[in-house]
Amino acid sequence: MNNAEILKTAMAQSAIDLCAEACDFEKNENIVVISYKNDKARRYLKLPFSCQLVSYGNNIVASVSPDFCEITEKYINSFPIEHCFETPNMHVLNDALMKKGHKICFMAEYFLPDVSALKALDCPYPIRLLTQKDFADLYLPEWSNALCSDRKHLDVLGVGAYDGDRLVGLAGCSADCETMWQIGVDVLPEYRRQGIASAITSRLAVEIIKRGKVPFYCAAWCNVKSVKNAIRSGFRPAWVEMTAKSCETVDEINGTIKSNKD
Repeated sequence: MNNAEILKTAMAQSAIDLCAEACDFEKNENIVVISYKNDKARRYLKLPFSCQLVSYGNNIVASVSPDFCEITEKYINSFPIEHCFETPNMHVLNDALMKKGHKICFMAEYFLPDVSALKALDCPYPIRLLTQKDFADLYLPEWSNALCSDRKHLDVLGVGAYDGDRLVGLAGCSADCETMWQIGVDVLPEYRRQGIASAITSRLAVEIIKRGKVPFYCAAWCNVKSVKNAIRSGFRPAWVEMTAKSCETVDEINGTIKSNKD
């Protein structure tokens, strides 16, 4: 598997997620398509989208519900590509979305392995390859990035670092779609800054590729520690996404809507 094949696989999956064509991401002009449900989309995505912007650097492909088509098309064609994913231009879209009861909710950068840089890095602690049966007792707050308790059936492979019998670092991957497995990583606070994260992340990425799948890694671009880990582990920036959700959903995530028990 080479870098071109890896990128092609990612674009093909993004096309499924957005109800677009893989070639759309390589065009020079921006594309707007109507979103609908697709069983082959990444498992954690809630489709159809209201407004989802994705860029691999050439253009923006927007997947929207019909009500958001006009405002999205106007927005992405009003500013340079990279500025559409940041303030202050982002406020223009957010203001328009709020008139329809929505807000910008998620912004993230996605990374793909560079096969010329990816290798299993050394770890200062012994490591073990873990499978689904090993995760049963690990759905704990300290491993919430590596494993997802809401989708346990998708957590298929992991690499753990151990200090004696104690698990001190865990990289896990979820089978989010047919061709791509997403990596998440956690290291206990007292064991950080020793190279554990990059060692277990890189080792897991190598194991995923051995199984014929493409590993991918997601981080908020403000999460400097996570981005650094991606780079050290042999990953490189590949695409960005921005997602709108209903105001109620955003407020709920922010904890500003009180429950009936309050």
